[in-house]
Amino acid sequence: MNDTTPKIAAIVRERLLSRPGAERVVMGSRMFDVARTIALASFPPGLSEIETKRRLCERLYGNEVNIDAYVEHLIQLKTHGTLCKNFI
Repeated sequence: MNDTTPKIAAIVRERLLSRPGAERVVMGSRMFDVARTIALASFPPGLSEIETKRRLCERLYGNEVNIDAYVEHLIQLKTHGTLCKNFI
C-alpha cells in the first residue's frame, strides 16, 4: 500500500539523497534498531536464545534466509562456545 503522492515521494527522496552518505547510513541503522526492538518486544517471554534469534531472523528477513540452516549454524556456534549474546 502506498498512499504517498508521486510529488511528495519525489520531495522526500530528494531530501534524503541530499544528506551525506554517512548520515543516511546512521538513519538506516537507527530504523533497523527500532524494527528489531519492536520485533523482540512482540515475542513471548522465556524463549531460548536460539529460538529468539530464529524468530527475529524470520521476522526481519522472511524467505530471504534459510531459517533452518541459520538455526543449525547457531547450534554449531553454541556447541563450540562461540555464540555471541550481544546479537539478539
